[in-house]
Amino acid sequence: MFKKKSYELGSRRRRWPKRIVIIFVVVVMAILLGMVGVRQYYNANLKSVSSSSETTVITVEKGATVDEVAKMLKDKKLIRSDLVFQLYIRSKETTNPLIAGTYNLQPNLSTPEIVSILSRGKVATNLVTILPGQRIDQIRESLVNTGFSKEAVDRALDPAMYKDNPALVDKPAEASLEGYLYPESFQRTASTKPEEIVAASLKLMDEHLTPEIRSAFAAKGLSVYQGITLASIVEQEAFKQNDRDQVAQVFLTRLQKGMPLQSDPTAKYGAILAGQGPSLTYNSPYNTYNVSGLPPTPISNVSAGSLKAVAMPAATDWVYFVAGDDGTVHFSRTIEEHEALTKQYCTKLCGN
Repeated sequence: MFKKKSYELGSRRRRWPKRIVIIFVVVVMAILLGMVGVRQYYNANLKSVSSSSETTVITVEKGATVDEVAKMLKDKKLIRSDLVFQLYIRSKETTNPLIAGTYNLQPNLSTPEIVSILSRGKVATNLVTILPGQRIDQIRESLVNTGFSKEAVDRALDPAMYKDNPALVDKPAEASLEGYLYPESFQRTASTKPEEIVAASLKLMDEHLTPEIRSAFAAKGLSVYQGITLASIVEQEAFKQNDRDQVAQVFLTRLQKGMPLQSDPTAKYGAILAGQGPSLTYNSPYNTYNVSGLPPTPISNVSAGSLKAVAMPAATDWVYFVAGDDGTVHFSRTIEEHEALTKQYCTKLCGN
């Protein structure tokens, strides 16, 4: 007789080496601990920066991206982490819920609280705001509309009141403050005078006219006043920084070649200055379709982005550009390419 062999049920199973099992357990634990750590980091950085209730005024410009707003808030020490701010925004399943406007924010607000304020448009009300790209007559009107008298505003806009202001050292003696009032929001109390608002705006302008900006203007053969004038045109022509850098390059190339700038905003400015509608055909020293070189003065105030674009333009060789009906700017090297792009993308704005 043969005896039957008996086998234990587990004898056929392959046993993993003990070292591999230990490594596997360690890896799993590391992943779990990492996830816990990331979550703790995320939650910690949603908290307020400090217990301070000191108000900081910030402005979310129209078209600003979440990344740009996050960086601004981090630079102003209102949030702990710009990355966590962006992650929190995107966890709300919307690309950009932030509403343009000027806000009063404090360091004792958490990131969710700040997002709630910005997404609900709870703008500040006790502010005087000078918007980017405004003409000086528009700034005057805005100051009057906030409650200042016309006489007080006119005195405040007289350059003679700011003879020793460092922002104005390069301004021609006969020129107005056109182009020099830096866009920002300023706190106003019952005792605030309009010249205090103007002085604060000029101080900001001086801070943005850095030695590097001034030196870059000079390297391009531009005086500071000419640099501001060109920056004011760039401010009107494009809104995205990448477009501004390229638009500035086009205008600098045209100046170098002795070509007219052919800028719609300059022509319209000259017509408005003369009491006409915003016409492209009105003949004035500002109509750069008829007159070569820069217009006599800036045509609006400027932002840091436009100053930077003129100082450090894109390294391209475009000669023409056209803004399409959707706001996209199209660049080209030849008149034939420019006309084709205009016909294709600018049917409404260009009358095609």
